[in-house]
Amino acid sequence: MERVKIRVADISDVERIIELVIRQRRLNEEFDPLLKTSQSLVEAARSYMNEAIKGQRSVLIVAEDAGKIVGVLKADLVDRLFYEPSIEGILRDFYILPEYRRKGLGVRMVNEAIKTLRSLGAGLITAEFPSQHRIAVEFYNKLGFRPLISIYARQAEES
Repeated sequence: MERVKIRVADISDVERIIELVIRQRRLNEEFDPLLKTSQSLVEAARSYMNEAIKGQRSVLIVAEDAGKIVGVLKADLVDRLFYEPSIEGILRDFYILPEYRRKGLGVRMVNEAIKTLRSLGAGLITAEFPSQHRIAVEFYNKLGFRPLISIYARQAEES
């Protein structure tokens, strides 16, 4: 996996990144029916990634193998109004093609994202993913992350 280059994404990567983000969202759908993807998934992913690549508060890291984008990690900087440290870096979207998993690439990408987020002022790094995704739980635990906040959901039903 040493041949795979980890770098900050640029505007020319957006279309290739969108494909991975769509795959990630469809994978999330497998973990919980409340994560059912919308019919406008492609358009939403395009808008989301274009905004991220141009934004001042987002970091977009890609893994590239011989010109092919094989992984993407999107993180955002957010203000923590009531807590110290006052800036949090949230790893929000993270997807690696199956054939590139379990070879150290994910660790390299997360470490690069953390380094970049810290350089932008983040004093706390968190990761966001479906709570039923046991592989993600294990992965982040091995990297020293721990549960911080739980978010519970239910379908809003008509009364």
